[in-house]
Amino acid sequence: MSAPRPTPIAGTLTGLRVVEIGANIAGPLAAMILGDLGADVVKIEPPATGDDTRLLAPMVDGESTVFRSFNRSKRSVALDLRSDAGRAAALRLARRADVVIQNLRPGVVERLGVDFDAVAAGNDRVVYCSISAFGPGELGAALPGYDALVQAYAGIMASTGHPGDGDGGGPVRVSASLVDISTGVWAALGILAALLRRSVVGGPQYVEPALLDTAFTLMGHQVTSSFLTGEVPERLGSASPSFSPYQAYRAADDWVFVAAGSNRLFAKLCALVGCPELAGDERFAAPADRITHREVLNKELADRFGAATVGEWVARLGAAGVPACPVNDLPHALASPVTAERGLLVDGFLRLPVDSGARAAFDPPPALGADTRDVLAEVGYTAEEIDALLH
Repeated sequence: MSAPRPTPIAGTLTGLRVVEIGANIAGPLAAMILGDLGADVVKIEPPATGDDTRLLAPMVDGESTVFRSFNRSKRSVALDLRSDAGRAAALRLARRADVVIQNLRPGVVERLGVDFDAVAAGNDRVVYCSISAFGPGELGAALPGYDALVQAYAGIMASTGHPGDGDGGGPVRVSASLVDISTGVWAALGILAALLRRSVVGGPQYVEPALLDTAFTLMGHQVTSSFLTGEVPERLGSASPSFSPYQAYRAADDWVFVAAGSNRLFAKLCALVGCPELAGDERFAAPADRITHREVLNKELADRFGAATVGEWVARLGAAGVPACPVNDLPHALASPVTAERGLLVDGFLRLPVDSGARAAFDPPPALGADTRDVLAEVGYTAEEIDALLH
């Protein structure tokens, strides 16, 4: 029986207008997701510099790879929101939109007159998504907000790295912009839910994701454990707080990751690496025992992995049914056969993880202000008014 074909979702939101007022990653990613799903996304940017990420390294052919990653499937409108005319234009666009997404600093959209109350006063069906780092409350609004700051604040950095890093190496940032990207996904999910609710009950809808909320959600089981036990999560390198052996080991040529947390897999692993007696050792009898005696167990196992290469271990372990894989760098991961099979890269872009239907290409990120005239004309500005607004 053949596998079912994924439902095509690329045009699901065709006919919806989204206005994005913001920069960096979380807000632009949420808007890009909606654009990939078919919505007409209008990105409002400052005329001189545009979204801050347009200037971020690395640059390829004059374009920031960061900007490219989160701004396809959009049109760009350059408006000076410091001017009365620019603010009026932004408000008109927002009042004609189905969705407005903003991730400016708390209080800025209120000063600009494009906050939820102002938009909803002229658009009683808007879904307004306001993204912040620490929320709009009195304490949260006063805090600066970037992905790494929230990783530090929420305990992610303090629990990332190797044992002993706190004494010398220091805290470790997760290399991916994990909190920003995850918040963008949560924002898109909240917007889709709000659109569904709007279709049922009507009226304007307000969605309020925050990076801090996302960070704690990403730490879900560690949060629960710490709350119930009062213990601080350990730095464990590649290891798990719940399973062992479940980490990377140094092979003859590189690192191999082994996931053998259950009793059955542990016994198979011990037999394969030449120490079957460990499976019967009372110190390692159950998963919790192997966590208690992790250091002793790892010392027994680590020396044995140096006897073969990563490729040899992956083949042997795989044949025995023990999960294992190379610890790839990114170019090797992207070039792997499984990545190719998944069709993740489309025309130089990463497709949405849930959109695996056939797609030949994406609309590339827009040039700054490339669509200003067209979009303003669509909401009733005359050519003369547009000229006056832009000069």
